[in-house]
Amino acid sequence: MFHGFYERKEAIFAAFGFGGIVWVHVALAMSCCGGCLSGIFGQNHALRPDSSPQKQPLVSTYTEAMKLERPKLGSWEASPKEVFDWASPIPRRRPSALTDNSGPVDFDMVIDIDEPKPGAAKEEPRLQTIDTDIPSNRVGLENRRRSRFEAEMLLASPGRLPPPLSADMREEAIRTLLPTATFQMLAKVPKNLLTATNEPAKQLRRQLMRGSTVVFVTAGLPGKRFTFEIAASLGVKPVILEHPDSWSRSLVDEGLAAKFIPVDMTQDSETIFNEALKHIKELGEDGVTGPADGIATYVELSVPLAARLAEALGLPGLRPAAVDAARNKHATRACLKQAGLPTPRNFLITDQSKLTEAAQVVGFPAVLKPVSGAASLGVKKVTNPMEMGRCYKEIVDELSTLVVSSGALVQGSGNGGLNAQESGVDLTVLMEQFLDGPEVDVDVVMSEGEHRYACVSDNGPTLEPYFNETWACCPSLLPKDKQVALRDLAVQCIKSLGFTSGVFHVECKYTSHGPHLIEVNARMGGGQVHECNRLTWGVCLVEETLNCALGIPSRPLVPREPISGTAYCYVNAMKSGVVKDMSKLEELLKRENVVWAKPLTRVGAKAVGPADGLPTWLCDLFVRGKTAKEALDYLQAMQKEDPVVVS
Repeated sequence: MFHGFYERKEAIFAAFGFGGIVWVHVALAMSCCGGCLSGIFGQNHALRPDSSPQKQPLVSTYTEAMKLERPKLGSWEASPKEVFDWASPIPRRRPSALTDNSGPVDFDMVIDIDEPKPGAAKEEPRLQTIDTDIPSNRVGLENRRRSRFEAEMLLASPGRLPPPLSADMREEAIRTLLPTATFQMLAKVPKNLLTATNEPAKQLRRQLMRGSTVVFVTAGLPGKRFTFEIAASLGVKPVILEHPDSWSRSLVDEGLAAKFIPVDMTQDSETIFNEALKHIKELGEDGVTGPADGIATYVELSVPLAARLAEALGLPGLRPAAVDAARNKHATRACLKQAGLPTPRNFLITDQSKLTEAAQVVGFPAVLKPVSGAASLGVKKVTNPMEMGRCYKEIVDELSTLVVSSGALVQGSGNGGLNAQESGVDLTVLMEQFLDGPEVDVDVVMSEGEHRYACVSDNGPTLEPYFNETWACCPSLLPKDKQVALRDLAVQCIKSLGFTSGVFHVECKYTSHGPHLIEVNARMGGGQVHECNRLTWGVCLVEETLNCALGIPSRPLVPREPISGTAYCYVNAMKSGVVKDMSKLEELLKRENVVWAKPLTRVGAKAVGPADGLPTWLCDLFVRGKTAKEALDYLQAMQKEDPVVVS
């Protein structure tokens, strides 16, 4: 990373790689980036005092390092109105499982077809409500227009976002930027102090983080509130960039966020990028915060935007090109193949004429899935050519009838609005060899090009053909050699995509012919993932995400033995009907070692079973045990009690 300061028309900048500091003197005209980059970065940079190590020598002990203080950039300090204890081994419980009014819980992806309203004409389109980490029912605005940004990121990522900068452009841009306060402090700390895996080093990294201004690109669902609680408790000044009616706006009044920057998220991604960039550049002018030290997001659809904002601002972050490759299934497979990693047979089906060739190359059983990354939307297992032809037509019809009408994703009406091509929906389908065997999640922390943490957890068999999850437990119960093979594959896949730092949620399978990748998610996993890693290994993925966003090296302190075993699940509706009773959840919550028992539906709501479509998730259960096996047995016994009654 280059970070520089200016003296007249010359720049001195440091390459800081934690292996020492190399000072390079370069003659640099102040207008060197005035051409293609001037519109992005501007040219009006205030000079900062010379902060080179010649005037600020390195510290030599932890005692000296802990005295380092960030320049007082901004007056805001966290002042939460409620007490929270995220680091406690016992998670904070809510008063009742049935009276939780915090809003929707955090899903990685939920797809719900709204029923036609009573009295509506038959030809009225059915809304395809794709509820991702960005909530569709914003606070105070039940019928908010569906965001064009969401449609682009879900069905045609990276949409209209600017292309990644080339290496030369990125390096040239960095030379025009001033060092963040974080990097000024990092330049004073020797590598051996900063990268040790002990408690003093952990406290030092937290000291360097304290007081930093971090921009959170979208807030996600209310279930992600804990990410802001943790950031505030670490002394970070959170700035939330979100739609004006987001639930997260209230976090400013609650003392958990320094600022809320409203951006109309119903616009296209290019407009949102330009507006966000302008707002972020203005941070620090009002004295509440300092200039942005880092850009972070815990929301899947916001990862491409956050990566480009960090790149444009010369801040640490994920490479946009790597993010784009991870979010495109075919591009991911190409990267793996080039790196010599296991790659399932696959074929890109651009139109119906390619079906026969695809079947010959891939064989059966196989999986058909939209290449654009629409999660469970259109993902189906096929076992023969006839079934393949029928499912391909269903997928293409499903995608091609999606339109953006007044900002809403609408399916199959012909009543106007942008059609699939106009709204950027990619109709290409990937046919891929079906991967048998047990599925796992691998949560990885990368720093300085190497993994510093990789937790393997088991996923139960999915409900086919929709691949709905059934249960998970941590640590993995697989034999150690298989766990090691899966862990190593996950790390190698991350590297093959071009990532060198960050927090990743990787999905893999150990098949009859060895370990294989399903997908790489370039962010902390949603749902129960944070709590699972915290309770099992004592690692906070929120904190590690912040370290990566600030350019602070990650070295999680991992115990030799797991702290406890954990198991969790989304309880699927096994038959269609109406939810009749949920009172059992209240009783489950009172039991020992039950972390939570959250309702995901309500009495009177319709539920769909696997025989009729994508199964409805009824509730979210999370338990602990002395071992993962004990926790899983406990969880499965609870599932058999039918905590949510459907009839």
